[in-house]
Amino acid sequence: MDIKVLGPGCPKCKQTEKVVMDALSDAGVAANVEKVTDVMQIAGYGVFGTPAVVIDGEVKSVGKIPKKEEVVKWISGK
Repeated sequence: MDIKVLGPGCPKCKQTEKVVMDALSDAGVAANVEKVTDVMQIAGYGVFGTPAVVIDGEVKSVGKIPKKEEVVKWISGK
């Protein structure tokens, strides 16, 4: 599983990364988590609001900090 947290490094982006890491830990799922800070790379996902979360190439969240429960659902496929 490939997860990207998109954002320039703002506090909300850092919080989103923490939520994703906590969700992975809770779900017991291994994943490659990458933080993407390059604006052009972020725009390449069609995302113009941050933070955003992309899982296996699919944009799951834009412009908000997702709840841990949401991320667990995304990564566990439920």
